[in-house]
Amino acid sequence: GPVGIVVAALVAWPGAWHSGWAGPAGGPTKKSPESACDRAAFRAVVDVGHTAKAPGAISARGFYEYDFNLRLATLIEQKLLAAGFAKTFLLVTDGPAKKSLHDRVARANASSADLFLSIHHDSVPDSFLQAWEYEGEERHFSDRFKGHSIFFSIDNADPDGSLEFGRMLGEQLKARGLQYTPHYVEKFMGHRQRLLVDIRAGVYRYDQLIVLKSTRMPAVLLEAGSIINRDEELVMNSPERQALVGAAVTDAVESFCAVRRPRQLERERARASTV
Repeated sequence: GPVGIVVAALVAWPGAWHSGWAGPAGGPTKKSPESACDRAAFRAVVDVGHTAKAPGAISARGFYEYDFNLRLATLIEQKLLAAGFAKTFLLVTDGPAKKSLHDRVARANASSADLFLSIHHDSVPDSFLQAWEYEGEERHFSDRFKGHSIFFSIDNADPDGSLEFGRMLGEQLKARGLQYTPHYVEKFMGHRQRLLVDIRAGVYRYDQLIVLKSTRMPAVLLEAGSIINRDEELVMNSPERQALVGAAVTDAVESFCAVRRPRQLERERARASTV
């Protein structure tokens, strides 16, 4: 069951249990005057999952995941900029899937960002799909699962930071009444089965994913919701849900920034110390 998966994950990676920053799972990160967030210096990369040429999953009503990703990621970028995170930038790549993965990692690493967040929307294995008719055409859906999920890789350059931000994001989504989907722990997910590291915040390990393991800054992937679920597809397309997710991301970034000194400040202090 899920508890066994959590224990297995913690045994596999003791740092997830013993990390010095990991406070009570239910409480927000406390800020101190010395660690207050410098929003102007903090750089977040908001990555639009997939590309126009390789658009990802197809929703229950026949729309591409890439379009959902682009809309939500753009809104998140705008909310972060409005909140004072002036160095935030939207990462949009093109071309075939594999090439785009390497391109987005290279661009993120070249930016010396403090945080990488990749925005996606979920589907299900093909074996769960059912046929239905929408606007005169046969489409496929699965109403079996709904909810978001958060992923990080222990092979990232900063796995502690990645998990820390993933937990913060999960707590912010939960505080807004949004529930994560627990089905990734189940054996029927096959090669998509993941270890659930935080049972409260809904944070899973996805160690092999290129954008999570090869980025040189804390990196998290958010599956914002299931667009193969007919009801949730409509919800995910609503301005209300997008605004809710955007607000959760913004608050999580602010909390993370408050406990992580931006790279630019580190570099400036390092130069000052050598003068």
